[in-house]
Amino acid sequence: MCVFCNIIEGTIPSYKVYEDNDIIAILDISQLTKGHTLVIPKRHFTSIYDCDEETLQKLIVVVQKLAIKISEKLEAKGCNILNNNNPEAEQSVDHLHFHIIPRYGDEDCQLSAFKPTHPEYDLAEVLNQLK
Repeated sequence: MCVFCNIIEGTIPSYKVYEDNDIIAILDISQLTKGHTLVIPKRHFTSIYDCDEETLQKLIVVVQKLAIKISEKLEAKGCNILNNNNPEAEQSVDHLHFHIIPRYGDEDCQLSAFKPTHPEYDLAEVLNQLK
């Protein structure tokens, strides 16, 4: 059983920020910033790729509500909402989850910056591939 499933089952302790029948939100044990929270479906999905639409809709609504609450209560100036899918995208737990990372200033934590590392792509060609 995965670590998040164990947390959901109650065999691993956690600091619950939110819980309903379908979703749990916990403070991340590795706080990148004060209030760093994970929003997790109770039903096991490996990533966003295999999650059903209904669960995904419920997740994003909870993410929004918690992002607002966390930002207000902890006086954050903003937040990052992050979801990684598969090891190549730095997913470290094979259970779908969203990070809410409150931000207090430019230097509060180091997240990957968008830095182009490839030559320019032909956007018309990319669009054609996506159709």
